[in-house]
Amino acid sequence: MQIDTKIIAHRGSRGTRPENTLIAFKTAIDEGAEGIETDVHFSADHQFIIMHDETVDRTTNGSGLIETKTLAEIKQLDAGVKFSEEFTGTRVPTLQEVVAMLTKMHFTGIFNLELKTNKIHYPGLERAVYEYFSSIKYPFQLIYSSFNGKSLAILNQIDPQAYEARLFKTAAKQAKTLKRSKVVEDFHPDIRWIKRHPFYAPAKHLRPWVVNSTEDMQYCFERNMAAIITDYPGKAVQVRQEMRGGLI
Repeated sequence: MQIDTKIIAHRGSRGTRPENTLIAFKTAIDEGAEGIETDVHFSADHQFIIMHDETVDRTTNGSGLIETKTLAEIKQLDAGVKFSEEFTGTRVPTLQEVVAMLTKMHFTGIFNLELKTNKIHYPGLERAVYEYFSSIKYPFQLIYSSFNGKSLAILNQIDPQAYEARLFKTAAKQAKTLKRSKVVEDFHPDIRWIKRHPFYAPAKHLRPWVVNSTEDMQYCFERNMAAIITDYPGKAVQVRQEMRGGLI
């Protein structure tokens, strides 16, 4: 079976490693993921912090908002112990540390960076991210995404060539408006939403999340969607291989 669907690791191999940590990203790539998805915030001293939530409470042994803590304070936190004692001492990475690791690994796949501006805007984050990537060389394909359409519009004004995608659960109308205005290229919908609206957009423009069950993986692979975003990249690689007839 012809399947061109790429596998993007959601916050790394989140199902088997502490999410949004260097070990989670490395594991996903070692398991065969062709993409990495992660999230970026600003610390109090305007450093790029890789974490999903606006607070550090859920994934570390600390508490409070990222925007109220300096990078030095965040680096004191343990980002692994809540997942498993095996990962005690794992640190919260910066965007620069993730990019350095991917570059060292010669990772040429997709790097999907979500700007976490839908709850806290972090003024200037869009330009800061753009200027950072403009100042370095990197081997991967960079894709920006956000639930905040304004952030994507700001990025588009700064760099009309930026590759952007709209994340959404139910805000499909706004997503299509952004695509018509050429602000975004593709859509990253909730898999539950896309299964209720199977004719929303061509499969080649869809990268649904979070695709974790075998059934949902098969659903996406059968339709040859552009990619899936999953917590279990190793499992997804295996399911895709089996559907391809055992051929990688």
